[in-house]
Amino acid sequence: MILDRPAFPNLQQVISSMSEWLEAGDQLPKFSLRDDAGNQVESTRWSGRPLVLYFYPKDDTPGCTKQACAFRDSASRLQEMGVAVVGISCDTAESHAKFRDKYSLNFPLLVDQDHQFAERLGAWREKNMYGKKSMGIQRSTFLVDASGTIVKVWKRVRVDGHVDQVLAAIEEQLGGASDG
Repeated sequence: MILDRPAFPNLQQVISSMSEWLEAGDQLPKFSLRDDAGNQVESTRWSGRPLVLYFYPKDDTPGCTKQACAFRDSASRLQEMGVAVVGISCDTAESHAKFRDKYSLNFPLLVDQDHQFAERLGAWREKNMYGKKSMGIQRSTFLVDASGTIVKVWKRVRVDGHVDQVLAAIEEQLGGASDG
């Protein structure tokens, strides 16, 4: 994000314009984003089915790779539960395709290059790396039920053990299984 564009002349204005997090009980906003194959995908694709929607900072980086592979490795269990998984970052469709192919990812990666969808959910945040402040996607996950209602939100996700937390929440929040 360019921080000195006219709409946001300084970082404080950018920070104050950040959206609040969507929370449990909120409806997942409708969206239309490109997938890793370059196709436009509508949120209605997952209507009537529980969904794990996770935001991650960047393709093919250590933490993001570990997280994606953990979801990949849990695919059969998630499929038994009737739950779809979707990853979202600001990377291009081409970057997503390379990442998907390199690690044999078995779920779609969606492109949010202008980070508008991340902003709507609250996942576009100020980050502080070694004292340098910038804006970017905060690793976060949204568990959405079959009616499109967010039932659980994980903010500032720690990769280790996260997929197990998601699976446990599916059991607890959604009764473990859905016909899907």
